[in-house]
Amino acid sequence: MSVPKDLKYTKTHEWIRVEGTTAVSGITDHAVKMLSDLVYVDLPELGDLTEKGHPYATVESVKAAEEINAPISGEIEAVNEELIDSLETLSKDPYGAGWLSRIKISYPDELGTLLGPEEYEKLLASAPEHGGH
Repeated sequence: MSVPKDLKYTKTHEWIRVEGTTAVSGITDHAVKMLSDLVYVDLPELGDLTEKGHPYATVESVKAAEEINAPISGEIEAVNEELIDSLETLSKDPYGAGWLSRIKISYPDELGTLLGPEEYEKLLASAPEHGGH
């Protein structure tokens, strides 16, 4: 399971890469593998406001539809529209080309509530192998 060291993570398997006042966000390799055969993604709209921990996107697989929680509060500045026609990108490169959105960070203090890579690896190690996102 891939856990890049330069990212921050949530307990519900979202990640962010902080770039100044913006956070690039997506779902982790673990989440993609749990969902398996992806069929659809519903992304937020530009200008939408996210609230940390609240659903802001949906990814559907042949098994289930999973709500994706906002890893941080802010305003949607960009969405990865390429995923709509090319979901395999999310499966192949969840931490790169498979990003979901860019969020302008509203509350930088929230960054301190996210998991570092080591904490996220411990979460994965203690989690049962089966189950959803």
